Amino acid sequence: MKVLDNWRDLSLDELFVWCRELVEDPNYPTVKKWRAAGGKVLGHFQVYFPEEIAFAAGLLPVKVRGAPVEARRGDSHFGSYLCSIMRSSLELALTHKLDLDMFITHPICDAARNLAGVWGRNFAYPAQILYLPQNANSAYAAQYLRGEYERLKREIEKIAGRLVSDSDLREAIGVFNENRRLLREVYAIKRETPWLLAVDEAYVLVALGGFIPRDEHNELLKAVIPQIRDRGARRRDKVRIVFEGGFCEQPPLDMLRVIGQSCYVVDDDLLIGLRWILDDVPADGDLLMNLAAAYLEHSSYSPVQHDLRKPKEKMLLQRIQQAHAEAAIITAAKMCEPGLDEQVAYSKALDEAAIPYFISEFEERMTSFDHLEVQLETFVENLLFE
Repeated sequence: MKVLDNWRDLSLDELFVWCRELVEDPNYPTVKKWRAAGGKVLGHFQVYFPEEIAFAAGLLPVKVRGAPVEARRGDSHFGSYLCSIMRSSLELALTHKLDLDMFITHPICDAARNLAGVWGRNFAYPAQILYLPQNANSAYAAQYLRGEYERLKREIEKIAGRLVSDSDLREAIGVFNENRRLLREVYAIKRETPWLLAVDEAYVLVALGGFIPRDEHNELLKAVIPQIRDRGARRRDKVRIVFEGGFCEQPPLDMLRVIGQSCYVVDDDLLIGLRWILDDVPADGDLLMNLAAAYLEHSSYSPVQHDLRKPKEKMLLQRIQQAHAEAAIITAAKMCEPGLDEQVAYSKALDEAAIPYFISEFEERMTSFDHLEVQLETFVENLLFE
């Protein structure tokens, strides 16, 4: 079932505007179209979820990532000291802007730990928790995670009304492997020729995959990537930076646009869950074990996964080096304990490596960026003319 219409005749610039409108629309028109045709929807909270399992069952996996909406009803269920994404995500569901058939969250922080309980008290459909391994270094972590995936697969099968066969799962893994390969191409363009693809353009192109069928996302990316490579944009004298801090709550698009006016964002952790697995997942043998092993052994990093093999400071420095970046923007969502905690460690590591950095914070409903723009321009000028 197709949920996107009439995009093939758009110019590249028109396509990016169209993508932005879809990404910023809190009414999720593509999800509503899917449901109107009889499809079922599984919503999953940040950061990572094995969407292949839901896709194999015929469900539409949707990344629940909040929205820049006033959480009038959501605020009554959470304290004001919590991050905005908790309240806005619940607001979308309570106001039926985003209707689901199942919701899954993860204990990535103290706030998210209770999200399934709050969700379950307000909706008739199932609200589950996926318990990702707390000790990723345990020899039993992959086997444990495989069991969690098997448990969730059984719950998803109840919603889908059918069993998920190995053939279904193998096909889904193939679709998502292709999607991750295409997203790696998008990020290769950002690193190698960042003047061809602004950070906000890349963001909407990636984010679109979070609420449309992934095979349809593949179709769009395969058509768009060659057009981006053929763009006639000229290289400008901008600082190459890495943006760090967008692993859960997402910064406003206008904030990314302001950053892009002064800098080339050559790598980032925005929506990292969609790109969490770095290599193709094998499509033979024990497929659930393959997905579990990929999460643990062939994956990126974030402040909410605790893996001694992937110290966050070291991984950030590696990201900066591989992207040939000259500086970093270290940011975090307001009230985000994992993100704000990592800022301290990141700052120390960057100081020791003599890498310039700019620290900031954001909230998804921010609308004014004048102060940020002035500060960032000063930061960039100091780098260019020191």
